[in-house]
Amino acid sequence: MQDLFPETQIKPWQPLADRMRPRRLDDFFGQAHLLAPDKPLRQAIEAGILHSMIFWGPPGTGKTTLARLIAQRTESRFIAISAVFAGVKEIRSAVETAKQAQAEGHPTVLFVDEVHRFNKAQQDGFLPYVEDGTLTFIGATTENPSFELNNALLSRTRVYVLKALTPEEIRRVIDRALTDEQAGLGSQHLEMPQEARELLARASDGDARRALNLLEIAADLSVKQNDRQAIPVYLIKEVIAGGVRRFDKQGEAFYDQISALHKSVRGSDPDASLYWFARMLDGGCDPLYIARRVVRMASEDIGNADPRALQLALNAWDVQERLGSPEGELAVAQVIVYLACAPKSNAVYTAMTSAMKDASEGGSLEVPLHLRNAPTRLMKELGYAKDYRYAHDEAEAYAAGENYFPEELGKRQYYFPTAQGLESKIADRLAHLRELDRKARDVNLKPEKANPEKIRK
Repeated sequence: MQDLFPETQIKPWQPLADRMRPRRLDDFFGQAHLLAPDKPLRQAIEAGILHSMIFWGPPGTGKTTLARLIAQRTESRFIAISAVFAGVKEIRSAVETAKQAQAEGHPTVLFVDEVHRFNKAQQDGFLPYVEDGTLTFIGATTENPSFELNNALLSRTRVYVLKALTPEEIRRVIDRALTDEQAGLGSQHLEMPQEARELLARASDGDARRALNLLEIAADLSVKQNDRQAIPVYLIKEVIAGGVRRFDKQGEAFYDQISALHKSVRGSDPDASLYWFARMLDGGCDPLYIARRVVRMASEDIGNADPRALQLALNAWDVQERLGSPEGELAVAQVIVYLACAPKSNAVYTAMTSAMKDASEGGSLEVPLHLRNAPTRLMKELGYAKDYRYAHDEAEAYAAGENYFPEELGKRQYYFPTAQGLESKIADRLAHLRELDRKARDVNLKPEKANPEKIRK
């Protein structure tokens, strides 16, 4: 079997993260949910069984390394291309190489990094060769495949979700790099206290590549202590200063975190709401984007239970635009806490959804004649506005029994106010008006002849 990672390939000028790529599955840290001895993927790899797959996960979780290990284990030719730089030409070249290898009796693994950057035509380019077995496709992506990849490609692959490494797993990566004398830093005999290792592991945010890159920088800056080179805690703090958490403005982390913020507000948890707000700011999110989303939360999840919420959200947005950071963010934080603590109602949101459904499915239903405007004599002669009941002239300023819907649609109820906050009073008011409607029907009066005084009795 050809060794894809022979020791002779390791060069001193290679980055530490590249030199430390695991060469055996047993050296692969993390992803136990996929690679534990009893897991199907591990069993398939050890049995040399190839199938096309997508690795979806954050940076530095081993997507590329795992693809190479699979090719090595299955004695396959490994072709790697990056969707950032490659196009149809590179795909065709890879296919020709795979055909040649197939003629020689060798399978081929085509690994496409950042596969979500390929457009539809590029993704379709290698589908026929996946189907006829010319090559086995392995794609790597940090984005949700459901949104970024064609259904045709997804239907021919299996998606494996890779998770960010835990601090403990990252610390094992660091320990191995410090002791490995062939590929790592073992020959330098660096001293690094456990506190420094743990600090680096936490700062790496689940990304093994980031951990090794930071470790390599720290090793280059190591200081002499007790006649030995050391990486003290203060040096690690300097190296990791300014790092930010995972947050891609166009990626999965972005939508996951704004979703977490919205759901925390909806769930009336001000503390979790503040945490996710802080996470997004820490990751570089535009505060104005969050302010806009907070306005949506005020309408969708608080609504008429506390109508002040919408105005406060608009005020916070205005403060963010006028003052910028950090004053504006405090105003947004204030309204986030207010929304989380406010009574909740999605009654208006669900009512609007139902009304939109009827509007889109009902066609162009005519406005009833009595509700039409009649600015001209002709329109009056045609019956426009005839028998319209002016609500302010009726008892309680309400035309009991009147219908304001198209005749074909009939009377509908979309808005069901809850018992939360001010909306409970709205519910009582609507219940009273519906009782007036019921009494109007009970006395069998037509709407246009309804006697409000009689109804009240």
